[in-house]
Amino acid sequence: MAELFQTANECAASDPAKEAAYDVRLLSVDGGSVACSASVRVWTDGLDPRQFIGFDVLFIAGGAGAHAAAADERLLRWLRVVSPRTPTVRPIAEGRAVLAAAGVLKPHEDEHRHPVFGQHASDESGEQYELVRGALTLIKRDLGLDVARAVGTRVMPAWTARLMPRLADTGATSAGDKIRAAARWLHEHCEQSISVSDAAQVAAMSERNFLRRFKLEMGVTPSDYLLHARLDTACSFLAETELPVDKVARRCGMGNGDRLAKIFRKRMSISPTEYRQRSKVGAVG
Repeated sequence: MAELFQTANECAASDPAKEAAYDVRLLSVDGGSVACSASVRVWTDGLDPRQFIGFDVLFIAGGAGAHAAAADERLLRWLRVVSPRTPTVRPIAEGRAVLAAAGVLKPHEDEHRHPVFGQHASDESGEQYELVRGALTLIKRDLGLDVARAVGTRVMPAWTARLMPRLADTGATSAGDKIRAAARWLHEHCEQSISVSDAAQVAAMSERNFLRRFKLEMGVTPSDYLLHARLDTACSFLAETELPVDKVARRCGMGNGDRLAKIFRKRMSISPTEYRQRSKVGAVG
C-alpha cells in the first residue's frame, strides 16, 4: 500500500499543476526496525499516545506478529481512540484480528465488500486486489485518473487491464464521492453552528438517505463525525495555544468548557487540561 501512495507522489511531482498529496508513514508500537512479510526490514515510527488525529487512511497489517499485536493493550487503546476519528481504517490479511481485538472491526467490514476498500474474506488475492483498487480510487479522486493509471502501471502492471476499467467507471458524482465531499465540509466547518441537514444539502441528498449512506460510507454517523472533527480542533488548540478551556470550547463549536471536559473524559479518558499538559511534555521531550 505504501508503495502505491509514494509512487503517486512521484507522479504528481512531475506535473507542475499537481502537488504531492500523501504523507506516508509506517507505524509500530515501539518504532524502529520491523520485518515485513517478505523478510525485508523497514523503519517505523512509534505510536505517539498524543497522535490521535490527522490520518485520512489507516491500513492495519497482520503477518506473523498479528497474534502478539492483538494482545498488546497499548496498540488496542491507540486504535480505539484513533479509528473513530479516521475516515477509513482497513485491515490487511491478519490485521483483521488486531482490529477485532480492539473492538473496532464492524461486522459489515468483515463480511461484505466495502464501496472503496472491499475484501473477499476467503480469497487473499481477491482481498489484495480490492485493497489496491481502493487505494487507486483514492489516488484518482485526489490526483486524477491519469495519475492513478500511471501508478497502477508502474506498481501493479499485471493488473492494469483489470483495474483501469473499474477505476474509469467510478464517477466523480457517485454517492460515495458526495458523502466524502460532505464529510470534508463537516470537518472544514466544524467550529460553526451547523447541522446534519446542512451537510445533507451539501451532498444533494434527502436527510434520511444522507444519514443511511454516510454511516455505510464513513462507518460513523454524521453527528459522531462532526463531534470527532470538533475534538480534533480542540486538541490542536490545546496543544498549540494557551487559550483557556472555555475559549477553546467556543472556538471548536463545543459550547463551553464543562461540555468539552465531559466529552474529553468520555471519549479520551482524560480532561482537556491533562491533554494539554501531556502535549507540552511530549513537545519538550
